[in-house]
Amino acid sequence: MADLYAGRDAGSTVVETSDDVASGVSGLFRARYPEMVRLADLLGADDPEDIAQEAFARLIRKHGSLRDPEAALAYVRASVCNLTRNRHRHLRVVRLRTPAAHHEDSSEQVAMLREDHREVLAALAGLAPRRREAIVLRYWLDLSEREIAAAMGVSPGTVKSHVSRGLAALARALGDKA
Repeated sequence: MADLYAGRDAGSTVVETSDDVASGVSGLFRARYPEMVRLADLLGADDPEDIAQEAFARLIRKHGSLRDPEAALAYVRASVCNLTRNRHRHLRVVRLRTPAAHHEDSSEQVAMLREDHREVLAALAGLAPRRREAIVLRYWLDLSEREIAAAMGVSPGTVKSHVSRGLAALARALGDKA
């Protein structure tokens, strides 16, 4: 996030105005929005663009009360995870109250993915949500266990468990197809 405050002396004490906050968040948005959309998509969000936009909107509201402005990216990442998780909960309740409708990918989406990618994505989609979240954060964003634990709101030991069990489930799912 240091690049968001380019031009400032590291030792200077500058009171941030709302314009400073907006420009800082704007820079972070330009730099990381596609990554956050992809993260939400990999976590199974049905509306990844909306999830990413809401995460940045929450950052704007929260930015003044962040203890460490350098934590803005971690805050957005955790927000994407939480918003996706909440969206899954909401959809689960909606599905319980309405007849099930089967979602099919468009033929363009199916044609664009290679067979091995489809198999991996299908196996990933078959994981429990928390395991999928831990694996995506670990292997797609290459986060440390500590960073994953912060994003998911769990302990590092729980992260290790989710990743280990998720990888075992992926190996079983992909091993059956080989």
